[in-house]
Amino acid sequence: MIQISTEMMEMGARARAAAQVLATCSAASKALALNAAADALWAQRAEVLSANATDMTAARDKGLSGAMVDRLMLDEARLQGICQALRDIAAQDDPVGQIITEWDRPTGLHIQRVRTPLGVIGVIYESRPNVTADAGALCLKAGNAVILRGGSESFYSSRAIHGALLAGLRAAGLPEDAVQLVQTTDRAAVGDMLRMVEHIDVIVPRGGKGLVGLVQREARVPVFAHLEGICHIYVDAAADPEKARRVVLNAKTRRTGICGAAECLLIHRDLVDGLGAQIIADLVAAGVEMRVGEGLQHLPGTVPATADDFGREYLDMIMAAAVVEDVEGAMAHIRAYGSQHTEAVITEDDGVAARFFAGLDSAILMRNASTQFADGGEFGLGAEIGIATGKMHARGPVGAEQLTSFKYLVTGDGTVRT
Repeated sequence: MIQISTEMMEMGARARAAAQVLATCSAASKALALNAAADALWAQRAEVLSANATDMTAARDKGLSGAMVDRLMLDEARLQGICQALRDIAAQDDPVGQIITEWDRPTGLHIQRVRTPLGVIGVIYESRPNVTADAGALCLKAGNAVILRGGSESFYSSRAIHGALLAGLRAAGLPEDAVQLVQTTDRAAVGDMLRMVEHIDVIVPRGGKGLVGLVQREARVPVFAHLEGICHIYVDAAADPEKARRVVLNAKTRRTGICGAAECLLIHRDLVDGLGAQIIADLVAAGVEMRVGEGLQHLPGTVPATADDFGREYLDMIMAAAVVEDVEGAMAHIRAYGSQHTEAVITEDDGVAARFFAGLDSAILMRNASTQFADGGEFGLGAEIGIATGKMHARGPVGAEQLTSFKYLVTGDGTVRT
């Protein structure tokens, strides 16, 4: 324990020193590092996939769910996606030093509010090895140093990807301490990170309810909260049937193990034996276990829902469904059971859509679109460090811009206050 704490404090001190370098390094240097990391990752893909195979074998031996194994799995297509995300982040405008707004005062002062790095970011995540690349790249782009603590499930995959990030930093002449990976699976390292207020400026947890709840309870460092992805999709009476069937099926089944997967279907009462029945039949045919509330239990292939089936993040081929009176009933259900992550409405009625958008306070609200788009890459951010569901500082997909703060630059000309 003492040795781990000493190592973590040393990592923190090195990260703080690296952050001071990154805060003033050029945009070109950061872009070079990210592009070189993408090159190194692709060149080393055989080694990365071999490391991932080791993690996958251990995951199956542990009996992890299919959705968790899917989160962990890498293949050449997914590695290509990670490399492309690195290049996309490199190509973005550098947020550091951007002028957010500026104005002049009658006193003669000129005031600018400009973006500045947060400093050192700690990222604690579970089984998705791509987070190693996404988080490292986004923190670097925003001029921050980062300490990454991946889960034991992705230990070897994360180490292999981290090696490519280090190669990128070396190619650009930037300090390797800018992106550090905790080299132990001992959970004591997590506890140390949550208390390292002198070295870490913000913690970003990315994982299940247990991990995020632990971080929120025990952290002394500020936290960007991402609790759960209990995403709802409401099919309104004015829904276009073809759009509704296509969108709902995609929202649930494209990838069940991501936080943007829809977990609860809400159906307008007028659609139960028409479009609603068709949508549920589509889901059942696709292999989804439909746990349905009153008014839907006569539909073939469904099972009765219990009270515990609503407000759950399944991350699996399971979905809850309920009948609601109208958009107001849908919003009441979401307020009772949601996690303020992502909600969608399927409707051709502009008034219903406007009411849905105005009446809910989730981080992401969608109309006639799959909740699977709740992703920083799909939002044009290159990648994301997570989906923040809290209300302070960052909300929704957290990209490079959201990993900055701001400061005021005030210019006078011998100006004094009377």
